[in-house]
Amino acid sequence: MIKKIFLTILLALSLNAGFACTNFLVGKAATLDGSTLISYNADSYFLFGALYHYPAATYPVGAMLDIHDWDSGKLLGKIKQVEKTYSVIGNMNEHQLSIGETTFGGREELVDTTAIMDYGSLIYVTLQRAKTAREAIKVMTDLVAEYGYYSEGESFSIADPNEVWIMEMVGKGAHNKGAIWVAQRIPDDCISAHANQARITTFPYDDKNVCMYSEDVIAFAREKGYFKGKNKDFSFSDTYAPLDYVALRACEARVWAFFRKFDPTIDKYISYIKGETLERIPLWIKPSVKLSAQKLKECMRDQYEGTEFDMTKGIAAGPFGSKLRCSPLTYKVDSVEYVHERPTATQQTGFTFVAQMRSWIPDYIGGILWFGVDDAATGLYVPIYCGMDKVPECYRQDNGSLLEYSPTSAFWIYNSVANYAYSKYSYMYADIKKVQTKWENDFNSLVPAIDKVAVGMSEADARVFLTDFSVAQAENSTAAWKKLGEYLLLKYMDGNIKKEKDGKFVQNEYKIPTSIIRAGYPEEFLRKMIKENPGFKVKTVEEMKNRK
Repeated sequence: MIKKIFLTILLALSLNAGFACTNFLVGKAATLDGSTLISYNADSYFLFGALYHYPAATYPVGAMLDIHDWDSGKLLGKIKQVEKTYSVIGNMNEHQLSIGETTFGGREELVDTTAIMDYGSLIYVTLQRAKTAREAIKVMTDLVAEYGYYSEGESFSIADPNEVWIMEMVGKGAHNKGAIWVAQRIPDDCISAHANQARITTFPYDDKNVCMYSEDVIAFAREKGYFKGKNKDFSFSDTYAPLDYVALRACEARVWAFFRKFDPTIDKYISYIKGETLERIPLWIKPSVKLSAQKLKECMRDQYEGTEFDMTKGIAAGPFGSKLRCSPLTYKVDSVEYVHERPTATQQTGFTFVAQMRSWIPDYIGGILWFGVDDAATGLYVPIYCGMDKVPECYRQDNGSLLEYSPTSAFWIYNSVANYAYSKYSYMYADIKKVQTKWENDFNSLVPAIDKVAVGMSEADARVFLTDFSVAQAENSTAAWKKLGEYLLLKYMDGNIKKEKDGKFVQNEYKIPTSIIRAGYPEEFLRKMIKENPGFKVKTVEEMKNRK
């Protein structure tokens, strides 16, 4: 099934950013409970949000594996299958290894369309073959060395219960197997982020405990004429993915918005985001407070609130503060190019997750993929244990598609709520947040109890128990979201608001609303309307008498 439409290398970064993703990374000493965390908003107008599942399996010697491009579904070739694979649910495997990504594009001449391994296949094949982050890096780089790297430049978040890494990779051009890459370990007490712009600049060459890289990472740049300086000054990002204004304003801005929540000194980089200064945002920072999985979920819902980039403010937000911006990301007026703000939480999200890896309990219990579909701001993160072996019906890949509505598909139910909410966002978002908060608070209370029960079971019984729990939470919360959509329709039909009391609509014995609030438009927006069209003014009786 086609999951995305492949972005050709001829697309400018300004367009690529509109079909793009966001990852946040948190080391184990930077979290409240000692878990590691990575997050992912998988953003694309062509992505149907679903939960992927690859069961553990054993294969005969000589077996081959078909590789299909994750974006287009195109068959790219075959690779050797390994004897044994691990179970994978979403972007986490049964050993708690988790991988996310964002595309940064980079130099278009370095894409190898003759290669076999695309970035999506690298993720899901590796999750079936590796147990740790370091092992994953080796599997990924060995695969591209043998079969070539098909995709554009990519940043990967790779984490296990103990370590968190960022790896950035570009191809070497047509008919040139292999890839150029650098991987750096995020310090345990730090947080990092990437959002469709390569972020590794200079890096240590002599400490393989914290940094790994392809042997020719600098030599290849010299060969291609990209770099002529001293090795110590070599910057991966500046060499293989030079910044432009859209990369700053639409990509690096998301990193800035995340970092500033945990370090107020990051505010100074707003001049960098605006293309006014050169000092880059650091690859990682030490946060002023420790993070929880719930806090990271909130960060994934960021819409630049409280900053001058706030998506819910200004004329583009309309009268009711809608964050919706119609694509494309860039547009022209009088031959001058402009760009919409691009927040972390965006309408074209297919699926989203916060992966939580916990070292102190068995892997099949320790790994939780907090999973959701559609816009993270209006959606819900549901606990999916990595030890489960069944996909809930509401998250199945074959339950609907982008061109086929399904009333039992979470993707379509959450989209229904979000798309309706965009029309009167400042009102409906508040109602959605109440339901969202209640469900996630309940999940956060339930999980410790579920952990405790599962730890006391045999592994086989625990896996069944965790599967039943995760499936039930997914189906029940999806049903609740369907009810939420019905409630919003009832409450806000035709732009008016039905009055409520004690959580119920106020009505008479004939079930007719006793009060409908005609809220109208905010005064600020009304002033804009009459400035544009003074003819809206109602003439007085005296003015009417003076008609000719």
